[in-house]
Amino acid sequence: MVARHDLATDPRLQEDLLQARRGTAFFARKLNELTDAELDGGTLLPGWTRRHVVAHVGYNARAIARLVEWAATGVETPMYPSPEARNQEIDFGATLSPIALRNLFDHSAVHLSVEWRDLPDASWSNEVRTAQGRTVPATETVWMRTREVWVHAVDLDNGASFNDIPSTVLERLLGDITGAWKARGTDAGLLIKVTGGKDVADLTFGDTSATNPSVVTGTLPAVVEWATGRGTNSVTADGPGTNWTTPAAPSWI
Repeated sequence: MVARHDLATDPRLQEDLLQARRGTAFFARKLNELTDAELDGGTLLPGWTRRHVVAHVGYNARAIARLVEWAATGVETPMYPSPEARNQEIDFGATLSPIALRNLFDHSAVHLSVEWRDLPDASWSNEVRTAQGRTVPATETVWMRTREVWVHAVDLDNGASFNDIPSTVLERLLGDITGAWKARGTDAGLLIKVTGGKDVADLTFGDTSATNPSVVTGTLPAVVEWATGRGTNSVTADGPGTNWTTPAAPSWI
């Protein structure tokens, strides 16, 4: 008999699952606000229409569900056969009829949620491999999905902003991004300062050892918007080479 509630009992994991599902609901709301004709419109991602974003988010849920199945069964089921197959899948999805595209999102989201629901406690620590080749415990699939749905809801470009994303998600995302920069050495001489506010402390990321860094400053939503390459609204820059103009953020994916 399948579970009627999440089998996971760890409080932190339960909270993470709730955040992922809230993000899914937020994406669904922004998608449902769009007419079928508006699905052909542009997004914050160059070269992608809203159709591409919806297809990507739908197929991403299926891909992550495969990782959860891997954790449950021990049978290796990669997210995608190859990067090329992933791209072809998105391009194909973008050609679907509006109702089929909406159904892809809805059905894949439910499928993933059920796979999470039915995964026993003992299986959450089982390791799987992401499309980037990282070996991670199954718990990581929840965060992988969380950042996809929240950020891509903004990418639909129909009213959502980084201010709508919970601060806990933004802070973790910024930690991921700046960690990737550090691992590649692309943050050399770059310091990021987050000005705190309600429920958010002042934070510092980037090259904290630099003696005369270029400094990008802003609120947490504004800094994450900049760090993800989605814009430079409400961030400021000073220091060597900036000319008081906010530099482009290093690539993080």
